Amino acid sequence: MTSVAVVAHQNKSLGGGLPELRRLLADRGVDNPLWYEVAKSRKAPRQALRAAELGADLILLWGGDGTVQRCLDALAGSDVAVAVIPAGTANLLAGNLGIPTDLTQAVDIALDGARRPIDLGVVNGERFAVMAGAGFDAIMMKEADRGLKDRLGQLAYVWTGTKAVRAGPVQMSIKVDGCRWFKGRVSCLLLGNMGTLTGGLEPFPDARPDDGLLEIGVVTASNPVQWARVLGRLGTGKAERSKNVRIGRGHRVSVNLATKVPYELDGGARPSAKRLRVRIDPRAVRLCVPERAGS
Repeated sequence: MTSVAVVAHQNKSLGGGLPELRRLLADRGVDNPLWYEVAKSRKAPRQALRAAELGADLILLWGGDGTVQRCLDALAGSDVAVAVIPAGTANLLAGNLGIPTDLTQAVDIALDGARRPIDLGVVNGERFAVMAGAGFDAIMMKEADRGLKDRLGQLAYVWTGTKAVRAGPVQMSIKVDGCRWFKGRVSCLLLGNMGTLTGGLEPFPDARPDDGLLEIGVVTASNPVQWARVLGRLGTGKAERSKNVRIGRGHRVSVNLATKVPYELDGGARPSAKRLRVRIDPRAVRLCVPERAGS
């Protein structure tokens, strides 16, 4: 019989909350799961590893993309199946995998869904599942992290985005698989394992999380008018048609910047850096997905 564990960010909510999650699991015969609640996302990976060490072969992660990203980073390379219960603000990973923000349906997928091996991206030694970025994207996420998401939800990204577009471009030199791919002033660098961002924007419509490749995109927009055109293209999934966008793909990416800039992993801000070393970690984790998404 499957041994189940729950690692939950206690400040996140979905449906009837954690009491309803316990009830739904009990209704499905999971009466005494390993259960860990944490107050901050950075404390979740330790509990996820503890659950794996105690023999859990299915771990339900209750929280937002930050909690999920940190736990996937810790569990990469293990045989544990991981289920996402999307109790966060953006829920980027759940959205890309077709996991609904309905607690009953999410639990059904956790217990009965397909088990899909997916790749993880790695930036400066830390893994991400959906998207990493530097420049505009990271500034927007960093500002939203300052309590705005709790107060405004997804509107926080709209507010911080209007501020981030005013940040000037930065000189970058980018190599992909050892070859120079781009050199110039960049407003935003995106590194994608999956294709869709907050608000349904699709910078990488052809991305697949199991193809062993990273998607790479740079935006050179330098004023609000150019940004408006880029975002318009993003909204239709045709970003590559913008003259201020360049799209590529590869296994390893090396980024050198003229000055330190913030970067983000799955929406979580990280300290500023002048160098980013990026690679793909193929088939790093097994995620529970809807049956239709398992092929």
